[in-house]
Amino acid sequence: MSEPPIVVLDSSALLAYLRREPGFEVVRESLFAGAVISAVNWAETLTKLFDLGRDAGAIADRLTHGGIVGQVLTIQVFDEALARETARLRQPTKIAGLSLGDRACLALGRTLRLPVMTGDRSWQSLGLGIEVRPIR
Repeated sequence: MSEPPIVVLDSSALLAYLRREPGFEVVRESLFAGAVISAVNWAETLTKLFDLGRDAGAIADRLTHGGIVGQVLTIQVFDEALARETARLRQPTKIAGLSLGDRACLALGRTLRLPVMTGDRSWQSLGLGIEVRPIR
């Protein structure tokens, strides 16, 4: 990817794009402007595709060879610093029931100082100081 990312994608946003669900156009626009997803959310995306009976490995290969992964979509390593930030978000998000993947996405957004794109509108009311952009 030649330009820095402008948005962090949650797995729900990437799945909407891949499955052409409502809101996929919004994701597509941001994706092709440059996006990043945490390795945790990438794994979550592939797992969901597998659960839906899709060949997640083939889809990942197609996205890589088609110029999506590695060019317009960067997969961010989930390192020790992101693990700590994800853990810090447990307390302020516990009442909302956010998963590890949800918090990993928000942690990446906070760390990179980028807005987060998700299918979950409720994230907007968390008051974390992270811009949340719902896709629908």
